[in-house]
Amino acid sequence: MNATLPRVVVFGEALTDFLQVAPGVWHSRVGGACWNVARAVASLGVAAAFAGAVSEDDLGEELAQATAAAGLDLRFLQRAAKPPFLALVPSQHPPRYFFAGGDSADLAFDPDSLPPGWLDAAEVLHFGSISLARQPLAERLLVVARAAHARGKRITFDPNWRNLMDEAYQPVFEQMVKLASDIKLSDEDLARLLPGLSAREGLARLLQWNPSARILFTEGEKGLRLVSAGQETVQPAYPVAVADTVGAGDASLAGWIVATLTAPQTTITAALAFAAASAAVACLHAGAHSPTRDEVRAVQSA
Repeated sequence: MNATLPRVVVFGEALTDFLQVAPGVWHSRVGGACWNVARAVASLGVAAAFAGAVSEDDLGEELAQATAAAGLDLRFLQRAAKPPFLALVPSQHPPRYFFAGGDSADLAFDPDSLPPGWLDAAEVLHFGSISLARQPLAERLLVVARAAHARGKRITFDPNWRNLMDEAYQPVFEQMVKLASDIKLSDEDLARLLPGLSAREGLARLLQWNPSARILFTEGEKGLRLVSAGQETVQPAYPVAVADTVGAGDASLAGWIVATLTAPQTTITAALAFAAASAAVACLHAGAHSPTRDEVRAVQSA
């Protein structure tokens, strides 16, 4: 394995959120669910990269600088002379949002331009969110996922439901479930993606598609559980003073990836506890916060 290349590579979107904080007053912040996962993995001490494309303008530059500041491998970040991908959020409570980016930079991502040998070095590849609902990017990412699966690489998948995921997304969703080693999704994701099914029925459907999958199922303040064929392990949420829940799911997935990657002999119970504590740390901060190991340990020992 080439030690100079990252152990975890996260594919997907990085974007700029514009949030209306008062009538007519908008604030921007860097974001994107997949990008948040990548920087949380790095913050927890594992070499990681975000593989995606951002614009060449000021908004793209802000994302590139934040990617560098997070310690992510910049060889995987591509720049494209196209408009930035934006998420406009008129209201956070209740959540209302829409996306702007018909031919934006994220769609220009080229997997063939990644560093030589990256797939040999990668131990975990993560996919998810709206990148898999936007063509032609989605098909390019599916090609990467299939190649990684054929090589026996560990694939994690978080659908992270958004309103772009219409009927055309369903075949992509099913394909990714079948390719993934670990699937992380929330109770809300499951209800949106498999409408008409109870949570138990929906989880059973996913395991029918992929009997060997491990499903990290998050239920907000109730905590999370790991569901696999014939086994279920429950982890309650850690009680903390919640600033907001933005990025908590991304942090929990990053915690799960790091715990199972850095200590492969650790128990499921210990890995779930680390994932839940990672989510709790994110909830202590406004906006998407990347937890550190010291912060996670502090929550666990409180």
